[in-house]
Amino acid sequence: MPAETHSSQEPVTADEVFALVRTHLAEILEIDETTVAMDSRFAEDLSADSLALIELVEALEEDLGERTVGFSIDDEDLGDLASVRDAVDYVVTRLGGAAA
Repeated sequence: MPAETHSSQEPVTADEVFALVRTHLAEILEIDETTVAMDSRFAEDLSADSLALIELVEALEEDLGERTVGFSIDDEDLGDLASVRDAVDYVVTRLGGAAA
């Protein structure tokens, strides 16, 4: 099987995805990582606007694209992601793992 079509690394866990989301959101929003909890809502709790979410998606696609070739988050699904947990569950499901 060509290297471009599969990943030789272990599957990404929900905890790993949460850590990525938390790190990127803290950087994008210029807040402390401890502010970002699994149940944090993007708009209400973190004051994240649509531009911040697009930046988050791009960062996740870049990070996870290294482990899973072709990983992407569909633009039409962004509206359904209201919380950190939504994002983590979505990413884990897209990667074929077990959601948080």
